[in-house]
Amino acid sequence: MIGIVDYNMGNLASVRNAFAKVGAQTVVESNPERFKEYDKLILPGVGAFPDAMEHLRERGMIEAIKEFAASSKPILGICLGMQLLFESSEEFGVHEGLGLIKGKVVAFDTSKFDRALKVPHMGWNRMFTKEHPLFKGLDEEHYLYFVHSFHALCANEEDAIGKTVYGYEFASAVAHKNVMGIQPHPEKSHQNGLKILENFTKL
Repeated sequence: MIGIVDYNMGNLASVRNAFAKVGAQTVVESNPERFKEYDKLILPGVGAFPDAMEHLRERGMIEAIKEFAASSKPILGICLGMQLLFESSEEFGVHEGLGLIKGKVVAFDTSKFDRALKVPHMGWNRMFTKEHPLFKGLDEEHYLYFVHSFHALCANEEDAIGKTVYGYEFASAVAHKNVMGIQPHPEKSHQNGLKILENFTKL
């Protein structure tokens, strides 16, 4: 059974519907005491990093998520949920994250862009991936749907299992042992996104 963390910062219905399409049972869970009962956990998210961390803190979910990650069960962060896995973010000041993956979240640096591009990075773009169970059955490069103005910087390069180019190359999928994250929205990415979710259910 897969738990979807409900902290009032994401489109939970679309995530749940996407898992249903690949035959997975999910529960939208708002009680952190029940997190440990699930086999896998999804941390979705849409919005600003500091707001999300405050919502998690108010609901007593931070330690529960850390304990789940420490149990070696698979956890997947999606979009903002991926960014929350990191140690900190520079969105609206410097804010502490969950610290499950070493590194930080920064704004796109438009001064480094190879050409004039709009921020947020919105729309379909390619992800170039390393060999990882999340991407089983997908080509080494595939298109997914993105919406974000900030991106992750991994302290350990080996934690970046997927990369995308928008102005410059950035980490668009990460993994450290059982803790995984993807920046694009799999629930909006048609068959490629559904394949990633299906692969996660089989871990």
